Amino acid sequence: MLTRRKPVSITNAQKMLTDLPLRSEVEEIPVSKANHRIVAQDILAPFDYPHFRRSGYDGYAIRSEDDHDYPKIFKVVGNIPAGATFDQPLGKNETTRIMTGAFVPDNAGKVIMLEQTREAADPQHIKIMVPANHSNITEKGTEFAANDVLIKANTELNPGGLAILTALGIQTVPVYRQPKIAIITTGTELIRPNEKRRPGKIYNSNGILIENLVKEHGGVVTENRQLVDDANLLKTTLKSAIAQNDIVITDGGVSVGDYDFLAVAALKSDKLLFNKLRMRPGSVTTAFVQDQTLVMALSGNPGACFTAFYLYVEPLLSRFVHRPSRVVETTATLVAPYHKTNGFDRILRGTITQNDHGYEVVPNGSDKSGDLGNLQTTTCLFEIPHSNTPIALNTEVKTWLLPFK
Repeated sequence: MLTRRKPVSITNAQKMLTDLPLRSEVEEIPVSKANHRIVAQDILAPFDYPHFRRSGYDGYAIRSEDDHDYPKIFKVVGNIPAGATFDQPLGKNETTRIMTGAFVPDNAGKVIMLEQTREAADPQHIKIMVPANHSNITEKGTEFAANDVLIKANTELNPGGLAILTALGIQTVPVYRQPKIAIITTGTELIRPNEKRRPGKIYNSNGILIENLVKEHGGVVTENRQLVDDANLLKTTLKSAIAQNDIVITDGGVSVGDYDFLAVAALKSDKLLFNKLRMRPGSVTTAFVQDQTLVMALSGNPGACFTAFYLYVEPLLSRFVHRPSRVVETTATLVAPYHKTNGFDRILRGTITQNDHGYEVVPNGSDKSGDLGNLQTTTCLFEIPHSNTPIALNTEVKTWLLPFK
């Protein structure tokens, strides 16, 4: 018996997922492994940085009280390369050779640049020609004082941030744990890349699509299973995946056919969020909760799978680690004709350009649910609202800018 489904809007479906509680946790990991992870608390400076006075140039360090009556001869009493120290005070008209970034003696007030000096007749002396306009010394704590905030909570670390932490001697950092994701693709028609092509069979392109989209957006793929259409096999596999993961993403088997066993699992679940959306492609996209774990069931059609991932799954992965969604919602001007009418809102794959007036968008090839030739080159998704008349050229349309494109 065919079960009637109540379609919900894209906005309502997204809100249902946003309202769903997620099991977010914090873990401590090495800084060397923390690129693009989200910091879970403010990271404070453990000491002043720099923690010693350092020279901004190669040159000669002198006392402030000797900085007059140029040109002038100074006695050279030391040499301070980077990494060395100089513990004795400078005397009257004494100087020490110093390198960029090196330790500046405590009673030195200026560093005279090498270019402003000349050799003296006595090799133990140096002739300084003109005064320095600045001290050319970076003082202790110039960038950070002890207990200053280095990285704010909920910040996504990048290589620059890793450098800051490392410069302050920080070796580990608390970050939000990445969600564990199981992927289950279903369909007796699916074959693996190493299998021989034969009639009635297709290669499983959605498996690699979903896995890499998950990894790209911060999830950890614990398994990527490919199943034939078998109700008992699906039930067993789904139960195991739900028990061991934060989110389970399935692909295929969510329509109303005789072998759409995921649609049956959704109806029998602890909580069905939705199993029909007021959108094309991907109207059969389904979400349900079983044993406190969310299952996102995507269409087996590649175009629909791709679209639904960005609209529904990516925001979940981002929220799990306390990061704003990387899919940016905006508006753009439709500058190419689109003549189809739709009973549901249609989400098209597009390409976007920007000019002085804002964004312009055009459809990127086929809008068919099962087509995938434009997935590589699509840079945005945009909405054609449901209507019985074609959308007018130069209409402003809701647009989602896709990351990593």
